[in-house]
Amino acid sequence: MNRSRNTSFADRLSPAADAKKAQLERAARARSAAESAASVERRMARQAVRVARDARIAERRATKLAVEAHQAAALAAAQVAEAAAREAALKAERQAHDAEFAEQTAREAAVEAERQATRDARYAARKARKRKGR
Repeated sequence: MNRSRNTSFADRLSPAADAKKAQLERAARARSAAESAASVERRMARQAVRVARDARIAERRATKLAVEAHQAAALAAAQVAEAAAREAALKAERQAHDAEFAEQTAREAAVEAERQATRDARYAARKARKRKGR
């Protein structure tokens, strides 16, 4: 430290006051620059760009949601159609199985009737032989 200079309290206050005054002047110039027409116009232009960007983003999101909804609807329709086709195929298969079962039952009934007729014919022939032999 250089103590050779004797500075008084007033001498120290003067530079502080000058610094404060310069700072206030800079703040006043910045405020006036911020409030100038060109600055206001730039802020308005930035705000317009921001609003336009937000609108484009919202439009893209809406378009994307619409496409996803359309795809989901198409997928649901395809699943419904597939389920209906599967149900129709199962119904047709059941009907074919029922028809086959009915046909098999009819064949078995015909075979059983033929056996019954053959057996009745044997019994009748046996009775006829017994009567003839008496």
